[in-house]
Amino acid sequence: MSSHHIVREKQEPALLVLNLSDFSFELLGQLLEWSPTLIAIPQTAIQLHENQIKVDWLIANEPITELQSDVKLIPVEDEKYLQTALFQLIDQGYRAVNVITNNFNADTYLPYASQIDLVIYQDEEKIYPIKSGFSKWKPAGDIIRFVTQSDGLNQTGLKALNDGSFETMADGFFTIQFNQPYVFIAERV
Repeated sequence: MSSHHIVREKQEPALLVLNLSDFSFELLGQLLEWSPTLIAIPQTAIQLHENQIKVDWLIANEPITELQSDVKLIPVEDEKYLQTALFQLIDQGYRAVNVITNNFNADTYLPYASQIDLVIYQDEEKIYPIKSGFSKWKPAGDIIRFVTQSDGLNQTGLKALNDGSFETMADGFFTIQFNQPYVFIAERV
């Protein structure tokens, strides 16, 4: 029995590739599975092209001649690739984006957390903003790391570890509450 799914434009998270060094091509394949809008900067656009992966948007001021002809060129100021891409995605009505980077800075992403769902892949972690009251099911022994400081932290289902991370105590839901609008947490991919 086969299953057919229709994926509408902007239904799946867009994929913004800022850096591919040391990134798992297996995970990249998983992120590309539903044919998201693929956004790249010049350096990563060439790497993707060399691996026969089509780029939809190029964040740059000049086109790259090696790329296919139907790439949308998005001008960038002061090499603010991330901000340019996020602004463009929000402006175009995208609800979510996965970002591949090697340089996560929460302060850069925080202004966009209320406007678009963010998942940032760095090294072997998946980083994302959460609101107070966040709850998620995880198996026992999984590690959750707070990437940003949290004031008034209350949690259930987690045990604090010495390095500031938390471990899920049992299979089931954990809940996190805090005083800021958002904090970023990370989990292993």
